[in-house]
Amino acid sequence: MKKAVHFGAGNIGRGFIGEILFENGFEIAFVDVNEKIIDALNVRGTYEIEVAEEGQRHIIVSGVRGINNAKHPEKVVAAIAEASIVTTAIGPNILPFIAELIAKGIEARQAIGNTTPLDILACENMIGGSDFLNQEVQKHLSEDGLAFAKDYIGFPNSAVDRIVPAQSHDDPLFVIVEPFNEWVVETNHMKNPDLKLENVHYVTDLEPFIERKLFSVNSGHATAAYTGAYYGAKTILESLKHATVRSNVEAVLAEIRCLLVNKWDFDESALADYHKVILTRFENPFIVDDISRVARTPIRKLGFDERFIRPIRELKERGLSYQQLLQTVAYTFTYTDATDEQAVQLQNLLVQKPLKEVVKEVTHLADQELLDEIVAKIEAN
Repeated sequence: MKKAVHFGAGNIGRGFIGEILFENGFEIAFVDVNEKIIDALNVRGTYEIEVAEEGQRHIIVSGVRGINNAKHPEKVVAAIAEASIVTTAIGPNILPFIAELIAKGIEARQAIGNTTPLDILACENMIGGSDFLNQEVQKHLSEDGLAFAKDYIGFPNSAVDRIVPAQSHDDPLFVIVEPFNEWVVETNHMKNPDLKLENVHYVTDLEPFIERKLFSVNSGHATAAYTGAYYGAKTILESLKHATVRSNVEAVLAEIRCLLVNKWDFDESALADYHKVILTRFENPFIVDDISRVARTPIRKLGFDERFIRPIRELKERGLSYQQLLQTVAYTFTYTDATDEQAVQLQNLLVQKPLKEVVKEVTHLADQELLDEIVAKIEAN
């Protein structure tokens, strides 16, 4: 049986990537430091997914095991040495911490003479995730390892989309997911184009698709969260029942459509339909998605190339409206959550420093006009 190594045994890893790999006939080694999940995977070798829809069908994923990379890094290296595919769903900030293990796995393949091409896919909410992971891995490769990787190891970029809400169950492996899922992979950097997964969409140019997803789903979801939090909502569903919140989300998506049509020549009608589907996903009555989950790490989400500032910059460059996105940014700067490190850090910065200085520090913007616009929106709240 084909073997996969997947970094990240959390809800996305099990509830999305794991399901696809299982459906494609892979044995899956989940790599994580969560002892409870890793131990359960090894005891049972199977787990259950519930789809949040009418009937709430269940999917049994089998042929799985766990490796604790903190305790047994050598087992991760050995697994990569014989894997047919490697995937990640651990969060962009964690990718550098697994790079050395992946590098050792690549060199272990070289040592045993495994020249079967291997693709390593970072399935993260970021543009160029696999490119970034590749750069981090290269830092840990020897000269011979770099030459081997150049010939036999691919890092194709990918875009993933599935809502998996924060959840807690007596069974640590059980996970609830929305019915919709989309996984798009760019073929240009694949080393093993013969290994293509069913229910995964392969394209020659990923950038339009990843921006469609990042600017539509991520920007829309975060807008619902930060605007909803401003008006006192606790869940995304509750948030979208508030007329002002829903209106703001729809207006943000309208601005995003203008950008995507102008930049990538998407069909506007098809894109409008896609955005309607997104709203129905956010309003799925079978999913209770806490605002605290969607709104976490606000400093990262206010970043220069992230879901708000990047489309704002690009809309401004094209002379297109970005006022609703600006309003969302203002709401984001007011977000508070005592349990979220970045939310606490952001509010502390706002107390300690002048507002414009904080906005510049967080967004990394140099455009003084845009900085002034953001400051004015925040002060108007």
